[in-house]
Amino acid sequence: MAEAARVWRHRTGEIVLDRTRVMGILNVTPDSFSDGGRYFEPDAALRHGIELVEQGADLLDIGGESTRPGSDAVSAEEEWRRIGTVIRDLAVKVDVPLSIDTMKAAVAAKAIDAGASLVNDVSGVRDPAMVRAVAERKAGVVVMHMAGNPKTMQEHPHYADVVREVGAFLTDRIRTLEVAGVRSDAIAVDPGVGFGKTPDHNLTILGHLDRIVDLGHPVVVGVSRKSFLEKFGGGGPGERLSGSLAAATFAVTKGAQVVRVHDVRETVRAVRVTDALRRGEKL
Repeated sequence: MAEAARVWRHRTGEIVLDRTRVMGILNVTPDSFSDGGRYFEPDAALRHGIELVEQGADLLDIGGESTRPGSDAVSAEEEWRRIGTVIRDLAVKVDVPLSIDTMKAAVAAKAIDAGASLVNDVSGVRDPAMVRAVAERKAGVVVMHMAGNPKTMQEHPHYADVVREVGAFLTDRIRTLEVAGVRSDAIAVDPGVGFGKTPDHNLTILGHLDRIVDLGHPVVVGVSRKSFLEKFGGGGPGERLSGSLAAATFAVTKGAQVVRVHDVRETVRAVRVTDALRRGEKL
């Protein structure tokens, strides 16, 4: 008998991880590293969110604050002003779960109350108020590893053993969430490629991603258009599609179950092939 597929539970249901799931990125910001400003106006953001779902996104990750290296923080009020209308409108216009990409508990709480089902916290849910917001609202959560904060994270990152240290951090945060009452099957983890890591650190994490998979939670990986890909050719973020697809599909072969991407249509096609090859499916 085939083993039942793992599920990732969230506020409004569950995501069955019987195949690689694609999380579409929707940045409602003026300064994100790749698409800052393109979807800053609510109407443009709404249209793009719908478009990503039409392209095959299994869930949408909506953010109102850039976390690119060197970025400045914005207030909770400004962050919510950017995304509030977008979340409320998308919640009634698309039939996929919405994730709120934020480090602020107040923003997460408002987003969940407005229709979001998951919280994606790049700071690793280190704020006790964020832990409470997730637990009280029974949201799904992505716990990501980041060294420092977006403003300073790329200033000489150093690890004795990057995979071990990232794994230990994620394990600690998982335990904290579970003690607070968050269901274990509502927790996913993200090793944080590009967040306080050199290109070599990123390659090491991807090469040993199975050790993060061994933590026993769904693994989310975000490599889309990131700067370490430039080391292999190509220029700015818009020229990194081929590298993004290669890194994402490699992560899938190492056990990633969710990939967070800008280029949804192309990634959906790539991971379908990867899934079929891994399973030995016949056409």
